This record gives sequence, C-alpha cells and structure tokens, in this order.
Amino acid sequence: MKDEKRMRFVSAEQVARLAGVSRSAVSRTFTPGASVAPATREKVLRAAEELGYHVNDLARGVLANQSRLVGIVATKPELGFRAHLTAALAKALIQRGSIPILINTGQAEEELLAAQKMLIGHRAEATIILSGSPPASFFELAQRNGQPLVVIGRSEPDADHVRAGNSEASRNAANAFFDAGRRRLAVVGSQSGTPSIAERETAFLSAARSLGAEVRSAGGPDSDYDSGIAAARELFAGSEHPDAIFCANDQIAFGVMDFIRIEAKLSIPQDVAVIGFDDVPEAAWLSYGLTTFRQDPITMALRAVELLERRLENPDASPGYERVIPELVVRKSFVPA
Repeated sequence: MKDEKRMRFVSAEQVARLAGVSRSAVSRTFTPGASVAPATREKVLRAAEELGYHVNDLARGVLANQSRLVGIVATKPELGFRAHLTAALAKALIQRGSIPILINTGQAEEELLAAQKMLIGHRAEATIILSGSPPASFFELAQRNGQPLVVIGRSEPDADHVRAGNSEASRNAANAFFDAGRRRLAVVGSQSGTPSIAERETAFLSAARSLGAEVRSAGGPDSDYDSGIAAARELFAGSEHPDAIFCANDQIAFGVMDFIRIEAKLSIPQDVAVIGFDDVPEAAWLSYGLTTFRQDPITMALRAVELLERRLENPDASPGYERVIPELVVRKSFVPA
C-alpha cells in the first residue's frame, strides 16, 4: 500500500510508448529549436496531454549544470514594502521563464551564507538580495561559481544593484517641512542599521541642519510599527515636541501617527506633520492618509530583472546600477506649501 502512494511522475518513456515513437523523438519535441516531423510532434503532444506529462526541468538543469531557479533572499519578506517587492519580483521572474525561490533568512553572516549555499547547491541561475548585509565571502563564493548577484536597496562594488533615491527624497522632505513653516523637525529611523534606512536618516538630518532648523532623531530596535511607537514616545517625552516628523518607512510612520493621536492627544497635521517613505497600500487608508514618498515595487523589480538579463548576456560587464527616484504622494498628514 505504501508503494502505491509513492509519487510517480509520468516519464518520457511512457509518452514514447503511447505515441509509438522513440524516446529521442519525445526529447526533440520538447526541446526548443530541435528538428522533429510535424506528424511526430502532434502524436507526442497528444500522448503527453493524455498522460499529464511535463518535462523534467530539474534533470535538464543538472545536465546543463544550471537551472532556471532564481533565488530571492530576504529578511522578513512578509513586512511592509518588502512584501510588495517580493511579489513583484516573483511575477517578473515568472514572466521571463524563471522559477523564483524565496529564502526567508536572518541578517547574520552564517544565515546568509547558508541561504547562498542552498541556492548554489540547486544550481540557481542567479540570486537577488532584498535585505541584510552580505559578507565579502558571499560575493566571493558567487564569483567562484559564476552566479550573478543583484542587490536591491544597497550598493555593492561586485554586484549589480537597484536603489531608491533615498537621499533626494529625504532632502525634499526637510525642504518641504521648512517651506511650510515647520521649524522643530525630527526623523525617525531604526537601530537595525540597514543601508536604506541609514541613508534616509543621514540625508534628512544634514538637510534640516543646513536650513537652520532644530532637528532631532530617534529610532526603535527595528523598522516596524512598534518601533515607530517607541521612537515617538521618546520624541514626545519632554515639554517641547517636534512639529514635523519624517519617518524612514511607512510602517514606522503608522506607529508614530497612532502615538501622536492616541497617546499624545495631538492633531495631524495641525500640531504635527508626518511624511513617510514607501507608499504601501495602507498609507492610503482613511485612518492614516499618509503623505509619503512612493517606491514602485513593479519598477524596481523590472529594473532588477533587466540587470539580471544584462549580466547573463555579458558576464564580464562592469556592475550595473539603477536608481529609482521616489515621488511624493500628498495626502492629509502633510500638504506642502
């Protein structure tokens, strides 16, 4: 009984027997560009349809020492903008004929290396990294195996990468607050130290100080809702609070906004203006109406796939760089002057 329930995929030999052709004829039928007589092709396809046969792509990948797998390596891929970027990447890869495989990993060096070794072991065609700080050994191992890497959200000298215009958007946020008469500014980032978050914090602080505004910074342990509440609690602990806050992502901004309205009993934007970053769908909810800089996950995914295509066509090309500039989406949490 146990043997009867074992998985048994339909084989090319079974198709050949049913179609009355050779095994090689079946192979040629399912090989793009291979020569096969129209009548033979029709018999093979009819038999394959009847039996439910599909080509063993894994076996083909082993023979070619490469598969159509493309790894997506991410930490907490279910959260915020990363969730939408992951979905957009998966769709773009499927459209190019690749098989996306998501590895949910931590940011520690050993976790990232374990994810990479798994992908190389399965002969993944390439790896796309959404988060974390891969160690030098990560890139060295990829180079030794000829595996292309595309990094999103950070710059790496040995990898193709896609980044948002973090500095431009952050400076624009500081200028918009200042032009609207806001003088007590704050930026809420994260202690996680991810490159994108750090770049947004640094650029906003620099721009605000150059304008002569009073500026403070705060950040919780992560880049999420709870950390936004924790950071807001710190900013509003004294007698004087900020009148405008730039948040390094929308999840942080939601926590900041809920604290301002529910615990601090203040109004947005009358008492405190808020700008976020990402434009996740929840930013448009009536309960938030968050003014934020929009990162388009579809655009970033397509740029990443374009870099991958370019690398596969020319493995020796210098690293490619794509920068996507976010646009400010104005809602009720802050309206520029």
